[in-house]
Amino acid sequence: MPSTPRSEVLFIGGRSGVGKSTAAEALHDLLVAADVRHAVIEGDLLDLAHPAPHVEHPEARLAERNLAALWTSYRELGHHRLVYTNTVSVLEHERLAAAMGDDPVVTTVLLRAADGPTAERLARRSGGEVPQAQLAHSTRTAGRLDSASGDTVTRVDTDGRTPTQVAQRLAALTGWLPADRPAAACGLRDPSTDRVRRWPAQSPRGTLEP
Repeated sequence: MPSTPRSEVLFIGGRSGVGKSTAAEALHDLLVAADVRHAVIEGDLLDLAHPAPHVEHPEARLAERNLAALWTSYRELGHHRLVYTNTVSVLEHERLAAAMGDDPVVTTVLLRAADGPTAERLARRSGGEVPQAQLAHSTRTAGRLDSASGDTVTRVDTDGRTPTQVAQRLAALTGWLPADRPAAACGLRDPSTDRVRRWPAQSPRGTLEP
């Protein structure tokens, strides 16, 4: 197996409707345009089953086991950068990083959005009006994530920003873009007129319980 650098991981968390998946996809586009090797894992899909494994068998820690298996495979192919999205990843980043098994360099980001933009994004995702209970749950989750996340977690507000602009901020935090290939020069459209990606395309799972 060829030698690869120490692993690096970007954990992206945030309330339902904040646009975690969309931001990760926009960051993927930036990195692809700069030919930066990386992998993207949607944490919500690592234990997507019914009954929910994290409820029926919490001791199994299935998401972490699956993350460990996936990351081992990516490492064997020469990858060392990972983008990982999940609502509560900002609270569980130490355990998730340990599951990767190779002492990664960790960057943790909490995406934030006000209730108004969040409701609009959730409505577009569902194709109709958002139930007040769902929005209230998202609001409570946002408050809990913000208050429970430590000083090592970087807060990034998504209101008034396009997905590409958020991705540029994420890229700057990780330092993954080459110095001679800043985000603005990676072949994407002008972020002020970005029509490539729109908010949001995000899984409803992974939220904190009320």
